[in-house]
Amino acid sequence: MLGALIFDVDGTLADTERDGHRPAFNAAFREAGLDWEWDESLYGELLEVTGGKERIAHFVARHRPEFAMLPDYAERVAALHKAKTRHYTRLAASGAIPLRPGVAHLLAEARAAGLRLAVATTTTPENVSALLVPALGPDAMTWFEIIGAGDVVPSKKPAPDIYLWVLERLGLPASACLAFEDSENGLKSSLGAGLATVVTPCDYTRGQDFAGATAVLENLDGLALPRMQKWVSGAPTAV
Repeated sequence: MLGALIFDVDGTLADTERDGHRPAFNAAFREAGLDWEWDESLYGELLEVTGGKERIAHFVARHRPEFAMLPDYAERVAALHKAKTRHYTRLAASGAIPLRPGVAHLLAEARAAGLRLAVATTTTPENVSALLVPALGPDAMTWFEIIGAGDVVPSKKPAPDIYLWVLERLGLPASACLAFEDSENGLKSSLGAGLATVVTPCDYTRGQDFAGATAVLENLDGLALPRMQKWVSGAPTAV
């Protein structure tokens, strides 16, 4: 039986990347006196790398290698990411980033049916809260029994670690859970943990390879619990 739903955040619960995280990164760069500007095209390429600090490091390696030579390079990257989180949470808290169609209804229906909810994301807990509280209300974070976010595991998606971490704390087998993702890397992560996975591509991930997904949907609008139960009955076993 279906026991829990596990959600990625960025791109899955809300289309946050282009109009949320990207401008927040740029604001952090300006604040630090850097001339870096991530336009929509460049940011789409950088999304191949999961994790904010990892994304900055990837950009530096390709476009600003001299920055990596600074003696306090690691501290600077950490400071940039902290500033970016501050800018993002301020933007999200304003309610400027709505949830994707069907998300709020599905969460409410799942709660009413007694399903357990969890989050498995590479973004920070602050970012999760900043997105969900304006959209769902002040008690939104209590809706999710387990929140696997940020650096709670050393290896980020596409490694399966974050999903394995969440499953362990839920105390459920992968065959009793359904994951929700929006990207190829996210799908690789959930499949690596043995989870049946629904993919709802966002602006940046349409056209990626979603082989192995249980379903690929435009959004979650109209998705009913009986359909999800049927999907889980044929889920792969955990690895």
